[in-house]
Amino acid sequence: MQLFINKLLSSVLQIIVFTIVPFIWWLVSAKEKESFFSWVGIKKIKSEKRTTVWRMTFFVTIGFMIISIFILYILKGTETATSDFAGMGIKVLPAALIYAFLNTALPEELLFRGFLLKRLENKFGFTIANILQSMLFGIMHGIMFISLIGILKAVLVIVFTASIAWFMGYVNEKKANGSICPSWIIHSLSNTVSSLISMFSII
Repeated sequence: MQLFINKLLSSVLQIIVFTIVPFIWWLVSAKEKESFFSWVGIKKIKSEKRTTVWRMTFFVTIGFMIISIFILYILKGTETATSDFAGMGIKVLPAALIYAFLNTALPEELLFRGFLLKRLENKFGFTIANILQSMLFGIMHGIMFISLIGILKAVLVIVFTASIAWFMGYVNEKKANGSICPSWIIHSLSNTVSSLISMFSII
């Protein structure tokens, strides 16, 4: 129960921290034009595109899960975000789900695909914007491990996570009319798999 509460409180804090800059930006530049939620992509997907979107979401999710397993193997023996669940089994599933959906996936999607990608796209166009947000996403996930796993493995983490970030940006902007729901689902389910692997000490 304590772990669940900790993850819940941490999630609230994380969401607040990751949305401060986007919210201020929206207040200054877009408050009169669009609601904040719509502006960052928290909106419905148009009905005529849902089948295509969910099909692509499914395949990208599978890809992200496979890459996540590979990254966990690379990081074996290194403390990661899922280490809190290591060997604790099914009893920590509620805490793991809070972590997967709210503690990392939602704030990161709000910041990278909901804010950075959209703002960069307005200035540079989709192609450059998507490359930039995916590179930043990959670097954020890899740079913290350089001292623990070495440069080569850290670069692999950066490349793989950046690749998935590119696909998530593509699905959101080109197939889902700017909704971040697909990437949030992809990200959350991948985190859930990583948590389950840690919970049952599979790797």
